[in-house]
Amino acid sequence: MFGVIKKYLDRLLESLVILVMGILVLDVLWQVFSRLIIKNPSKWTEELAVFMLIWVSLLGAAIALGRGAHLGIDYFVSKLPAKIKTVTEMTVFLLVALFSLFVMIIGGIDLVMSTLQLNQTSPALNVKIGIVYIAVPVSGFFIVLYSVIALFERITGKSKTTISSPADIANEPEIIIPENLTTERNAQ
Repeated sequence: MFGVIKKYLDRLLESLVILVMGILVLDVLWQVFSRLIIKNPSKWTEELAVFMLIWVSLLGAAIALGRGAHLGIDYFVSKLPAKIKTVTEMTVFLLVALFSLFVMIIGGIDLVMSTLQLNQTSPALNVKIGIVYIAVPVSGFFIVLYSVIALFERITGKSKTTISSPADIANEPEIIIPENLTTERNAQ
């Protein structure tokens, strides 16, 4: 069940990030074109680029967590026995979920509400800043969801540990180079 939910969330988030990244690229290209070619720089493109970068980075963080691609210092964890590795991963996912719940979702909603109540708007686009800040609780929601899915995968044993030990890396298949390539190389 979680696998199906995760698959659809992955597609949704990845599509959204691709769309926002595409808008960001077009925006920056227009900024460069209007500044260098037209000699009349656009006033709104920098602000839009900042807003798009906020959304891309926060949603990208959720995608990275879902893929297990976040940067981690796993040297010591990789030295642990498999059961302790799993318990460590479960603890990490629980802490990430709690942090995201309290800081990103609850704190993010408070941030959005307070900036909307203050009626704070951006100078160039005249967009309410609270709308831009919605990225914080939205990405927090996805991070909590991915953390809970990963936690349940570890509890039910339906997931491999994401932390590889040096022994796992040493047991990976060796790359085999065809003999004719090695003899040609040695002849040169």
